[in-house]
Amino acid sequence: MQTGKVPPEILQRAILPFTGARRSEVLIGPKFGEDCTVLDLGAYLLVLSTDPITGATAALGKLAVHVSCNDVAAIGAQPVGILFTILLPRGTGEDVLARLIQEIHHTAEKLNVAVLGGHTEITPVVTQVVVNATAVGKVARENLVTSSGARPGDDIILTKSAGLEGTAILAGELAPLLCRHLSPAILKGAQSLGENLSVVPEGIIAAKAGATAMHDVTEGGVRGALVEVATASGVGLEVWEEAIPVAPETRAICRCLGIDPLGLISSGAMLITAPPGSRVMAALARAGIPAHIIGRTLALPEFFLVQSSGERKVLTAPERDELYAALEKHAASRNL
Repeated sequence: MQTGKVPPEILQRAILPFTGARRSEVLIGPKFGEDCTVLDLGAYLLVLSTDPITGATAALGKLAVHVSCNDVAAIGAQPVGILFTILLPRGTGEDVLARLIQEIHHTAEKLNVAVLGGHTEITPVVTQVVVNATAVGKVARENLVTSSGARPGDDIILTKSAGLEGTAILAGELAPLLCRHLSPAILKGAQSLGENLSVVPEGIIAAKAGATAMHDVTEGGVRGALVEVATASGVGLEVWEEAIPVAPETRAICRCLGIDPLGLISSGAMLITAPPGSRVMAALARAGIPAHIIGRTLALPEFFLVQSSGERKVLTAPERDELYAALEKHAASRNL
């Protein structure tokens, strides 16, 4: 298997059939396209999600908080707390750990999320710091939105722009390479995209305004998120390539590295489906959150990307995120 998410066919065959005991409290368990589990605890539903940060070495604490809290928000829940497992290579200094913990603290504080605990360990099995975060949230039953609720004829909405997180990571990790081809202003703008990684506000707003499905756009980028939502919902989709917002900094970096911005990890963007004329777009606009209608869902389970020429191409999820392709290509070129 290659670097990145386990392929869907292996997920379906080797992981998803094995989910332990059946419990009546579990409303949503492990399922393709769903990033959260939901437990029925009475007055509120308890939402949990877990994620590692493995593709970056900078801003690990901030990324870990946002990525897990975004998963919780994508189901309409308010993040309440977060737990961490931190694995440090041998020889890591206390200053590195202190900076990481403080970054986690400040990011969680801004989101009004408590750090609930976790585990910290120095181990020879890792060569760089690895952070895994588990977010806990709560949601009223009537505001629960899953990735599998899209219906034929829904608008497909994308907030902010494609490739946000990947752009910020690449601008930091590959700065020595990129600065030879791109202006300082582009690189500075690319790094600043890392300040817009939370989708907690739009998740809660869209859930209350009538969203039928939501999915935060993480590994696999916009293409991956579209296929996951459509597959989970049993619908098709038609997406208009020119309508998908892509920041100039993202376009510049992707062009320079020869990668597809629509297949680049995009934490900070939320994919939302909603009936045409719903209150979702207006509610997002009132909150000052940029959002664009980029397509519509179809009754037949066919996935199309409509190009500017009008040609309809079959839309597929990338085999792996473009972030890994760019980082591995650069690492290989340095070793030549």
